[in-house]
Amino acid sequence: MTSPSPPDTGGGTADEPLWLTAAEKEAWTGLVSLVLLLPGRLESPLQREAGLTLFEYLALSHISETPERRLRMSELAYLANGSLSRLSNVVKRFEQRGWVERFPDPDDGRFTIAALTDAGYEVVVAAAPTHVRAVRQLVLDPLTAADQRALARIAAKLRTRPVDLA
Repeated sequence: MTSPSPPDTGGGTADEPLWLTAAEKEAWTGLVSLVLLLPGRLESPLQREAGLTLFEYLALSHISETPERRLRMSELAYLANGSLSRLSNVVKRFEQRGWVERFPDPDDGRFTIAALTDAGYEVVVAAAPTHVRAVRQLVLDPLTAADQRALARIAAKLRTRPVDLA
């Protein structure tokens, strides 16, 4: 993504993109490595110790942190970083295991609520220490407090949220 020749300081044109500088490329490749590699590293201990994917753990965890352990499926898909169809398949398996129940949103029947059962809550509580250890080891412990604040600020600036959840 860097220019084959030194970037034009005058900016890109409709035909020619504004190529990345060396510093921009370093920032971009650093972000890409985090986005692509970190989830697998966070998932490995969850798979090994709890039999859950990172997506499954995040889905259960996000429901567990809400009042009454209930959340709209559309909001949960966003929070767990997955499509509604992917989440539907996962929640169907959760229902079969007795971990989650689904029902129409009483406030707006166009939406579906996912509710964590007591059995589902036990699963997420048992898996949480494994996840927290991995988060500390892979993300938080290598950073200073200032780095952690900077990471939070950067994440907030780059965060995207679907219009219907804004």
